[in-house]
Amino acid sequence: QVQLHESGGGLVQAGGSLRLSCAASRSLLTIYVMGWYRQAPGKQRELVAGISSGGTTRYDDSVKGRFTISRDNAVNTVYLQMNSLKAEDTAVYYCNADVRSGPRPGLYWGQGTQVTVSS
Repeated sequence: QVQLHESGGGLVQAGGSLRLSCAASRSLLTIYVMGWYRQAPGKQRELVAGISSGGTTRYDDSVKGRFTISRDNAVNTVYLQMNSLKAEDTAVYYCNADVRSGPRPGLYWGQGTQVTVSS
């Protein structure tokens, strides 16, 4: 299993930037995919960006060119750099780990961090 702890959310004006961090309790190299999801009020949780253990990234079309997902294997942390933020980016952002090895494979979630973009 894995514990995930997000940080870095907050209130920012439209056009501003934030960087979210997700610290994992195990090596990122043992996690198939790390992802950032978000859930706005009244909406379903959606994938924002993901990065595989091999470094392959993917993004939702709504954030391409504005958000960047990256990882630092030395400190088992995944980041989401968010630039040119818009009001519609307001949501609770969750870190996700897709674990496919070890005794307890499965999907694991952090507690979430609130991002609020004021227009």
